[in-house]
Amino acid sequence: MENSSFRVVAIPTRVVEGVRATMRSPRYGHPASEEIANGYGPCRHCLREFEVGAERRILFTYDPFTDLERLPLPGPVFVHSRACERFPETAGFPSDLRAHEITFNAYRSGRRLVAQAYGVNGEIDAQVERLLARSDVDYIHVRDTKAGCYDFRIGRAKLER
Repeated sequence: MENSSFRVVAIPTRVVEGVRATMRSPRYGHPASEEIANGYGPCRHCLREFEVGAERRILFTYDPFTDLERLPLPGPVFVHSRACERFPETAGFPSDLRAHEITFNAYRSGRRLVAQAYGVNGEIDAQVERLLARSDVDYIHVRDTKAGCYDFRIGRAKLER
């Protein structure tokens, strides 16, 4: 589904390729680990859910504020251990994640949390639109409500890196 009102920004391909090549976390150099997927959740690059018990994934430390903010806030993320295509920024909210309990953390510049909302199923797009309509919101981090982990960023319609 094409969406012109917001962009879904997955972890950049250059970051994921670097982790796969070195088995080290970007920016921190912590060792990454590889395992067979044993729980739900998406690859932070293609934003598809892992096939539990079949697909291999890499766990590493990632700072979702890199290139956006001066202060870091690193945490664990997973990506496929094999090459996968990055989720298209204009494809709308990832269908694999619509059924998840989602937390939207809306930030303004300076890593200032200005709003938080929750979405499940049909509430997703409305929550994103409502948050992006606020003049004090610069971008949104999408997190899994149960696990608390970072999934991806949402920005306004202009292309982001």
